[in-house]
Amino acid sequence: MKRRIGILTSGGDCPGLNATIRGVAKACYEMLGTENVEIVGISDGYYGLIHNICKEMSPDDFSGILTRGGTILGTKRQPFKMMKVIGDDNVDKVKNMKKTYQDQKLDCLLTLGGNGTHKTSKLLADEGLNVIGLPKTIDNDIFGTDVTFGFHTAVDIATDALDRLHTTANSHSRILLCEIMGNKAGWLTLSAGIAGGADIILIPEIPYDIDKVCKSVQKRSESGKNFSIVAVAEGCFDKEEAKMKKKERTRLRQEAGITTATNRIAAQIQQKTGLEARVCVPGHMLRGGSPSAYDRVLATQFGVYAAELIREEHYGMSVAKVGGTITANKLDDIAGKTKFVSPDDQLVQTARNLGISFGD
Repeated sequence: MKRRIGILTSGGDCPGLNATIRGVAKACYEMLGTENVEIVGISDGYYGLIHNICKEMSPDDFSGILTRGGTILGTKRQPFKMMKVIGDDNVDKVKNMKKTYQDQKLDCLLTLGGNGTHKTSKLLADEGLNVIGLPKTIDNDIFGTDVTFGFHTAVDIATDALDRLHTTANSHSRILLCEIMGNKAGWLTLSAGIAGGADIILIPEIPYDIDKVCKSVQKRSESGKNFSIVAVAEGCFDKEEAKMKKKERTRLRQEAGITTATNRIAAQIQQKTGLEARVCVPGHMLRGGSPSAYDRVLATQFGVYAAELIREEHYGMSVAKVGGTITANKLDDIAGKTKFVSPDDQLVQTARNLGISFGD
């Protein structure tokens, strides 16, 4: 039986998207027969689905992309909270997405993305479309899976950044703060901080006390260490801010002229300790470049499992890795949920037992 499969990549890019696309395509061709598979590439995520920006792909399109970063399909952010809102353009986004699915005569739709992507995937599944999600994000914060593709590569890159900061911090007797992506969850900063030998790790799940951060820095200085490395998740906040709602935190920071939490922490450290502090922001470098060997394998496993779900016509699912096994969760069970770092997570305890401070 012929299958016509739509694929899109939504949200931020990350290493492993192309490897996953390749895994799906090659496995579908292998398991169902090339003559029985038609793959439709949807450009720029849900934007392309809304506006029917699609093209039929051939087996050759999936060659040579295993090691390629980014996404061959392109991506755009389409906030979930706006999906049911009809804006000034009078476009009914949900109606249009369903129409594109029907006009393209799709049998199913594969959506590669993070939390927002999965919420829209569930919305479309609830609307009667055959949808399979694949968990992509460097934040590793998708509920129901032990790991997302893109995460390990980002950990490698962030760790390399921290490694490089050690030598310059030591040379100049400085406190160097590295701001690492992670607005809601601290998995990336936590893992890279441990791997990169950070002295202090600040993550959103553990609000910090700036006086305790400064105490940790000063303690190192007094013990003869002439530098400190601080790994800071971009979304971290202090204990006073933890009592506020996000809008209030944002407003107060804007009024104070604070560009990022990391810059504020650096200024506070310098003011309170008299030690020179500098900020490094790798930013989008964490999302760029070729996927690591681990992510190539994981992305391929996820893609092949998605192909198996297509063969079995098992839809309304999201592929996952749980306890070393590739499996799938119902979109109903995981969409809209975020996997946060628990303050008593074993990885947090490992860091604490090494003497790493969380500023709490």
